[in-house]
Amino acid sequence: MKRKPYEQRTDLQRLESQWHKLSGLHTREEWSAAIVRAATAAELACNFAIRQEFSARSKFDSDFVDSLLVWANGLAGKLDRLLLPLSEIDKTKHKRVKSLKAAAQEINKKRNAIAHQGEFCNEDGAEAIIASAKEFITALVQLYEPTFMLKERRR
Repeated sequence: MKRKPYEQRTDLQRLESQWHKLSGLHTREEWSAAIVRAATAAELACNFAIRQEFSARSKFDSDFVDSLLVWANGLAGKLDRLLLPLSEIDKTKHKRVKSLKAAAQEINKKRNAIAHQGEFCNEDGAEAIIASAKEFITALVQLYEPTFMLKERRR
């Protein structure tokens, strides 16, 4: 069976692909690359949540929402500029999203240090960021898909 091309996958399918790839990198002890994949998966979770919010209360087409995701630029921007304001209508959800901000900042900071400053990470640092990303992703996606769980790749 042929795999669906990446650009035709949903946000959650893309997220799962990133997480699967992360597991392989982790197994090969490519710590920095695994962190970048974890951060990408976290950003895809944010994309999913933003699309869910827009879908629930607007008639904006997907091209417009895509342009907002590009404009928001990165995990921090998507959280601060789009998801937090969009979630304000539901106080419980907004409080939960806001509680994820510290984890998003930690993930983003480490990802940016790797991508923009060439930082290398060790196993302990990678384990901590990957665990933080997993908690962030699971908590955020479960606000919209309560049964969502990241599938762990067998090692």
